[in-house]
Amino acid sequence: MVKIKPFQGICPPAQIAKEVASKPYDVLDSEEAKKEAGEKSLLHIIKPEIGFEPIADEHSQEVYSKGVENFKLWKERGWLVQDQKPMYYIYSQTMEGRTQYGLAVCCHYEDYLDGKIKKHELTRPDKEEDRMIHVRNQKANIEPVFFSYPANDEIDKIVAAIADKTPPEFEFVAEDGFGHAFWKIDDEDINNRITEIFAGIPALYVADGHHRTAAAARVGQEMASKNPSHTGHEEYCYFLAVVFPDNQLKIIDYNRVVKDLNGLSKEEFLTALAKHFIVEDKGIDIYKPDALHNFGMYLDGHWYRLAAKEGTYDDSDPIGVLDVTILSNLVLDEILGIKDLRRDKRIDFVGGIRGLGQLQQRVDSGEMAVAFALYPVSMGQLIDIADTGNIMPPKTTWFEPKLRSGVVIHSFE
Repeated sequence: MVKIKPFQGICPPAQIAKEVASKPYDVLDSEEAKKEAGEKSLLHIIKPEIGFEPIADEHSQEVYSKGVENFKLWKERGWLVQDQKPMYYIYSQTMEGRTQYGLAVCCHYEDYLDGKIKKHELTRPDKEEDRMIHVRNQKANIEPVFFSYPANDEIDKIVAAIADKTPPEFEFVAEDGFGHAFWKIDDEDINNRITEIFAGIPALYVADGHHRTAAAARVGQEMASKNPSHTGHEEYCYFLAVVFPDNQLKIIDYNRVVKDLNGLSKEEFLTALAKHFIVEDKGIDIYKPDALHNFGMYLDGHWYRLAAKEGTYDDSDPIGVLDVTILSNLVLDEILGIKDLRRDKRIDFVGGIRGLGQLQQRVDSGEMAVAFALYPVSMGQLIDIADTGNIMPPKTTWFEPKLRSGVVIHSFE
């Protein structure tokens, strides 16, 4: 059963919350962050390389130090203020008329190491190390990770009672049109009850933020090993997450574009596809797949529907049933010769938030030769994979909206 606890959050004052809150560090490159960052933006803390002219190496010690300096400065200026007592927080996000309600909590690093916080993706050691340096230097989790949990009726009622009856501490609509609202649960009895309920929940699931989760857990483990009086209750044992009930989350498609046809002509490529797929020319109008094992493909000005033939997938296998597995094995590997999705420069990945028009545009421009649109993975599939200890292929899930960084921060100083 999972261990969570309330914490003394560091939050922006309501009147400047929109100015402080930013997109996560890994959504923008340094140039984009520099253009987007206003004076009070958290981007100066999570991407401090933008404060140098020219932009500095994000992995240099001077950049890490600048991030620490900026975090201290934001607190001194009152742009980030720490609450006086521990509590949980409600953080809601609204996208296209759909609202999901999460709880900002602190999770224990041992739950990650023990497998009670379950992952579905592999992490890269270099990215883990980079995030560890940030956490070590800041002595804080500046950005939350995005978790899910099996929906619980009592938690839903607690959250609804607060969110429906009391005004939020702050709310704003970000530049992308997504709404964000934030409440403080300033009631010790309610906070205690939330802790008790989660003690009966068997597992949490990493939705987004695998590298930050692994890094935070490793820092907790590292600090515990250096403390001869370690008890397991120290603040460094805990890291910041926003946890959402699984029935409120929606995964959107994560699509692929490929630079060439591996030496094949268009006709040869279509013939090769016909071995494993029913191939249907849909004409010039965008085709969005509407069921599992159906794919959209854009090639030479036309959209095609690819329907995987019986026997090409295994619905009883948590990995074999995934459309990303079918596409990777039968098209990207077998026909196009792309064997390593993490390193091959011939393939790129496009989040569904950008729309299928983005796929068409990249092929029409000549940058790419072919694009594939996938039907999104379900939360049920993600949980099944995590529960069975399996790992999804790279770039399988895309969650929207992303958590805004700077809405709440956890310090373990």
